[in-house]
Amino acid sequence: MTTEERSGRPRVVVGVDGSAPALDAVRWAAEDAVRHGLPLRLVHACATPPLRHHRSTAVASDSLDLLIDRGRQFLREAVAFAVHVCPGLETEQDLRVGQPAEVLLDAAAGARMLVTGSRGLGGFRDLLLGSVSSAVSDHATCPVVVVRSPALGGPPRWDGPVVVGVDGTPASEAAVAVAFEEASLRGAVLVAVHTWSDVAFSGMWMTLPLIVDWDVVAAEEAHLLDERMAGWQEKYPDVEVRRVVRRDRPVRALLDVAQDAALLVVGSRGHHDYAGLGLGSTSRALLHSACCPVAVVRPHH
Repeated sequence: MTTEERSGRPRVVVGVDGSAPALDAVRWAAEDAVRHGLPLRLVHACATPPLRHHRSTAVASDSLDLLIDRGRQFLREAVAFAVHVCPGLETEQDLRVGQPAEVLLDAAAGARMLVTGSRGLGGFRDLLLGSVSSAVSDHATCPVVVVRSPALGGPPRWDGPVVVGVDGTPASEAAVAVAFEEASLRGAVLVAVHTWSDVAFSGMWMTLPLIVDWDVVAAEEAHLLDERMAGWQEKYPDVEVRRVVRRDRPVRALLDVAQDAALLVVGSRGHHDYAGLGLGSTSRALLHSACCPVAVVRPHH
């Protein structure tokens, strides 16, 4: 049983590694923890480098001690920053020895949300998504937020709408739940995006009329989105919902609508992805391309 399960209070968990993207993630996670009235757990993994040569036990121990000292410093700086951003925030420090992705996944068991920066100290400058954030997005059981900036070197937006992709799948429904909660707590507009494409009808041409009335199809897709939103709007009457229905590819439409968003929320997989294979193609593409924080939510959340 995890600490969260014993106490009945989940945490917001954030990965810390001393990098600028990690501090962006700390700020985002601190503000989210305050909104939800939850503690913030800051986690650092001391990853020991692979041994290339035989080394004495003393040398290996000294190397680990240095990593631990550096990790403690990273955590102290991150905690000071989080409390500066959100005075009175309840924080916890968690330093462990192990590979970062494995440590974060274990630390986030039972968490409300796991937050990471888009890249860490080990990331390459031109890569938009680091290996750790990619791995935890693939395997975490709680929602994962990868904090991205509008442009390299620029700070993330802290205002703007919450955008959610809606396709009618269980993963999409879980994403909608998180999106409504975030929009309500932020006092933000929720933009619900539903896409459809004539390509989706390929392979079914024998059962379709020779001439398809795409206006009718568009009206049916808009009605589907209305149905998906109805129950949630009753639960969150304070949230203003704007609907966007487009004949387009999901990734392209979501990237366009989310240009000025504070948060983009998507399910871990949709209609055209295979169960059990980690992230779906849409969520993976958005993690690599979106210019705002992206939340990936699994169906069983």
